[in-house]
Amino acid sequence: MEKIRKIEAEISDLIIELKNHKLYDNLEEISDVKIFMESHIFAVWDFMSLLKSLQRNLTNIEVPWVPVKNATVCRFINEIVFEEESDVNELGEPKSHFEMYLDAMKQIGANTTLINQFIDKIQAGNSVEQSLNSIKIDKRVADFVRFSFEIIATNKPHVIASAFTFSREGIIPEMFIAILQKGNAENKSYNKLTYYLQRHIDLDGDGHGPASHKMISELCASDENKWSETLEIAKQSIKQRISLWNAIDEMITESKS
Repeated sequence: MEKIRKIEAEISDLIIELKNHKLYDNLEEISDVKIFMESHIFAVWDFMSLLKSLQRNLTNIEVPWVPVKNATVCRFINEIVFEEESDVNELGEPKSHFEMYLDAMKQIGANTTLINQFIDKIQAGNSVEQSLNSIKIDKRVADFVRFSFEIIATNKPHVIASAFTFSREGIIPEMFIAILQKGNAENKSYNKLTYYLQRHIDLDGDGHGPASHKMISELCASDENKWSETLEIAKQSIKQRISLWNAIDEMITESKS
């Protein structure tokens, strides 16, 4: 894991910038969380697209079936897909995490119009670019999605795995739970979002992070060019996350003024 530690050292300044982003100080009330969710839902959606791209590349979904090259990586991806695409919600009903997030948005009173319009366009057969261009979405949010699909278009598993692994927003679940608990003091119920956040804390605690690192190590092996590309995409991915946070922070600030 020496190569992984080297990447973590190289991106540490960007990670610190992300963790200390001014957005976190701006998230104070339930109204701020609503605004956050209305844009962040697009990152929840494209996370699934990155994951499904890894599944397509690293497991065998073709017929006739043949064994995959790396069963360890295959198992990890299939476990993540199982948990992300067909988990159970707070009622014990099978749902994807994207759908759980959407349900939480509705319960908390966030506007789901844009993401619903976008999904409708995708389901109707439009491309991601066509669908983004047809809705009134902030350019920086759209650019975040575009970046993810540029990564997917490389068809390089180690590159996709880098974007999938290194720019997660680990600080958000704990912060949101604190805000929601404050909201509950007013006798409001946000159990769907609380459950969603707690599921992510639990799953990350069960080893998704270390397993992702192991996946990258398996994919890059001793190929220095792959390790170099993995580092570069890690940096770009975190910069894209910072840009997304900048956009959401400005939206929240504007709403308060």
